[in-house]
Amino acid sequence: MNAISAQAAALDQPVPRRAPSVPSTIAAVAGRSLRDAIRSRWFVLYTLAFAVLGLAVSFVSAAGAGGAGLSGFGRTTAGLINLVLLVVPLMALTAGAASIAGDRERGMLAYLLAQPVRRCEVLLGVYAGLAGALVASVCLGLGVCGAILAARGMRTGAGSMLWLAGLSIALALGMLSVGVLISVLARRASVAVGTAVFTWLLLVFVSDLALMAGAVAMRLRIQELLTLALLNPLQVFKMWSLHAADASLDVLGPAGLYALDTWGPWLHAVFGGCMLGWIVLPLVAAGLCFSRRSPL
Repeated sequence: MNAISAQAAALDQPVPRRAPSVPSTIAAVAGRSLRDAIRSRWFVLYTLAFAVLGLAVSFVSAAGAGGAGLSGFGRTTAGLINLVLLVVPLMALTAGAASIAGDRERGMLAYLLAQPVRRCEVLLGVYAGLAGALVASVCLGLGVCGAILAARGMRTGAGSMLWLAGLSIALALGMLSVGVLISVLARRASVAVGTAVFTWLLLVFVSDLALMAGAVAMRLRIQELLTLALLNPLQVFKMWSLHAADASLDVLGPAGLYALDTWGPWLHAVFGGCMLGWIVLPLVAAGLCFSRRSPL
């Protein structure tokens, strides 16, 4: 009887549950964020717009070169770079800005943090899910454009296209980190998205005008002009894309020539370090702010 009673008492005791591991938690949050991104309209609209505008750039490039129909990627690289500079940062900034702030407004953030998870795991999961959606959107957009060009029998540079896709993904990840930081700091999703659009306008338009005005009015030296250009991720993407496509950096003026003469073979490492900083530093700042802010 004593043995039976002991076994019954052991069965009545609750079995201790293991806390989920960090990778599994991040993967679960990332899967939810990825599903929400794919179901939303921005994923489909941005992907279609990216592909259609890429084909339009190819048509315009062919017409400007005196040809007819679609032109290969060798003559459309500059146009596609400008297209990426406009579309990809806007897509990444708005997606990141609406993430945490949107969950806070819907009450989902408080529900997630009530579970046995850490805040850094939630933040990394949201970032990973949105990053997966952005990578898929960029690859689908460029892939559709490349497939149509190849189907029309046009010559495509595989190396330049891979470089463009990789650098576009790096730019998207950097802008996503900035968008997530904005979302952590904002209380409402509308404020976060508005701030993200303003940041996009600042990086795309105001930065170029400010560099030109500063170079003329303040008589900036070439070194100072290059330093200011490297502080802008869009300028880094532009210079890196042209350098990767074996184009001369003299199209960027004296600053591009100075960068090529100063760093030479180390130019890829310099651009990569600048872009890595834009990916890591805003995400670390978002994690520090997220750990101290209320989920409500």
